[in-house]
Amino acid sequence: MRVLGVDPGLTRCGLGVVEGTPGRPPTLVAVGVIRTPPDLDVAKRLVRIEAELEEWIIEHRPDAVAVERVFAQQNVRTVMGTAQAAGVAMVVAARRGLPVALHTPSEVKAAVTGSGRAGKEQVTTMVTRILKLPERPTPADAADALALAICHVWRGGVTNRLEEAAGTRANLEAAAQAQSRLQVARLRAAVAAQAAPTQKGRR
Repeated sequence: MRVLGVDPGLTRCGLGVVEGTPGRPPTLVAVGVIRTPPDLDVAKRLVRIEAELEEWIIEHRPDAVAVERVFAQQNVRTVMGTAQAAGVAMVVAARRGLPVALHTPSEVKAAVTGSGRAGKEQVTTMVTRILKLPERPTPADAADALALAICHVWRGGVTNRLEEAAGTRANLEAAAQAQSRLQVARLRAAVAAQAAPTQKGRR
């Protein structure tokens, strides 16, 4: 599974692509940051983010996109920009038919470090170790994006398998019910066929 992680933001939007399977260390595909100038109109900044996200998806062809779930713990202005960037990422992914997953910061931290209260330094350190990088990814937005992608590879893959298993079970149950209905129909037809001559003889 190849996942594009997006740490949304207007000034810096972290991007990280990793590839792997649940239970095994993933590998780095690409990492970077989309930057937009604060003095530019917000709408134009979002257009830039959209265009670069499109380029990343075209170039790296991820199987899924993981975006950080936005919380209103920061100031309103920061939250608005982060939410807008997150929305753009979701739209770009959905437009190309890619599944989108939202992961909370604590969920990502727990997946990568084992603690949902880990700090950014600890997250960056663990991302560096997990991906066996020669140096720490910077800025923190890039490391956070990689952490999101790692989280989804490890947790999203398990969820997908459970969904597939549930779907398979549902399909099997539906097939069994259909087979049962067919058998009942055949039995009724056989009973009707046997009863027909008897009724005819009585006439």
